[in-house]
Amino acid sequence: MLLKKLKIKLKLLIRLLKDIKSGNYFHFSKKNHSVIDFPHHLSAAQEIKPSEKFENKLFNLQLAANKINEYILLPNQIFSFWKIVGNPNYNFKNGRTLINGKVSEEKGGGLCQISGIIYYISILAGLEVMERFNHSMDIYTDETRFAPLGTDATVVYGYKDLRIKNNFPFPIRFSIRIKNNFLEVNLLSEQFIQGKKIIFEIEEKGEVKIVDVFDENQSKINQSIYRKL
Repeated sequence: MLLKKLKIKLKLLIRLLKDIKSGNYFHFSKKNHSVIDFPHHLSAAQEIKPSEKFENKLFNLQLAANKINEYILLPNQIFSFWKIVGNPNYNFKNGRTLINGKVSEEKGGGLCQISGIIYYISILAGLEVMERFNHSMDIYTDETRFAPLGTDATVVYGYKDLRIKNNFPFPIRFSIRIKNNFLEVNLLSEQFIQGKKIIFEIEEKGEVKIVDVFDENQSKINQSIYRKL
């Protein structure tokens, strides 16, 4: 356990130095309680499927949502999932997570659904994705899947972050709520954002699935490779 904590601290230090060197450190979004009118929104929703530790997952999602809802992204500011949500070992509960291709339990388990829906709304809006990782394995079936394959965004504290840059010349904000076991996200904006049509191409090769995601102009958004369960 001590070795794990030391590794995370080292990873965080390396990230900090890289962010300072690149200039990103000075562009991360901050809590902003300014009264800004957001007359436009782009929306997405996903069912929170029943599972073991379901109540813990709901708790974790709500806690993360409360934190994220306090932030506004001004032009050129960067949304960093972990800089906003913080260390999951504090205040979050145990939940299901995928570690090294194995389903396990960790503090903050289930948070990948909220990072995933933020990533999904971000690519629909055409925001600049600076960092995103897909899960290493597809553990879902058609019945249990809550998001299109290729739109997930796994987050691992100290190692894997979700980072989105506001490349619009006006403020935006992710507004998240949980209602009737659905996770809803609204991308609020000062000016209208036209949502993109997303196209998926899935190819199976042996033990892996390859998912290419394109916009309506056939520009590739990402490629995700998953091992089969």
